[in-house]
Amino acid sequence: MEPTTGAPVDAVPRRVPVRHRGRRSGEGTADGEDGTYWPPIEQVHWDGTPIGPEPPERDRAAQEGGRRAARRAVHPPDPLPGLAALVALSLVAAFFAWVSAAPLWLAVGHATPGTVVIGDCTGGGLSQRCRGTFTAAGERYVAHGVRVSGVPGDRRAPGTALPARMTGPDGGTAYADTGFAAHLRWLLGLLAVAGCAAGIARWTGATRLTGRRARRWAVAAALAGPLLITVGFLVAAW
Repeated sequence: MEPTTGAPVDAVPRRVPVRHRGRRSGEGTADGEDGTYWPPIEQVHWDGTPIGPEPPERDRAAQEGGRRAARRAVHPPDPLPGLAALVALSLVAAFFAWVSAAPLWLAVGHATPGTVVIGDCTGGGLSQRCRGTFTAAGERYVAHGVRVSGVPGDRRAPGTALPARMTGPDGGTAYADTGFAAHLRWLLGLLAVAGCAAGIARWTGATRLTGRRARRWAVAAALAGPLLITVGFLVAAW
């Protein structure tokens, strides 16, 4: 039997003697005059190596965090949420680019002035829908059944003539609003497109790539998508 633990001698691993200089009295048991002694069993591991101090709490937390990060890195992220965000935000950006293209051309001066005669109006407020006939100045062309935007509530009666502008005979919408309201249409729409571009860069993970070069290219591609959609609608609205 092993005298310290009471276990069979063959079941207890052998401890390695430690050479100690300047050993104080009472610490361990000397075995020979060469300074070799056996440390107490409470101060060594099963293989005889001394028990070191416990790592600080902060170091243990950092080691545990590193192990969790390594476990997470083994499994690649799910691409479905990013793909869904890309498709949804691209569609929203396309809608706002479509409704902002013609007002932007009117704001920069690409417009044909004329007169629109109200045919009928339905709804009220934001849900108001009016249609009429637009006659360009100098009677260069006449557009029938166009949508009329910006009709005041007190001038929506059928047969009312209002000054309006269109981007061209194929524009499809005559804009009767003027002043800041005319600029608000394209400004809010382009801000929404910019927000969709930022959302695509965020939710597709382009801003979280580790490499700086790869992150820049990914963010540039995420921003270029809504930009190209807007340019396409601007060309179509010309």
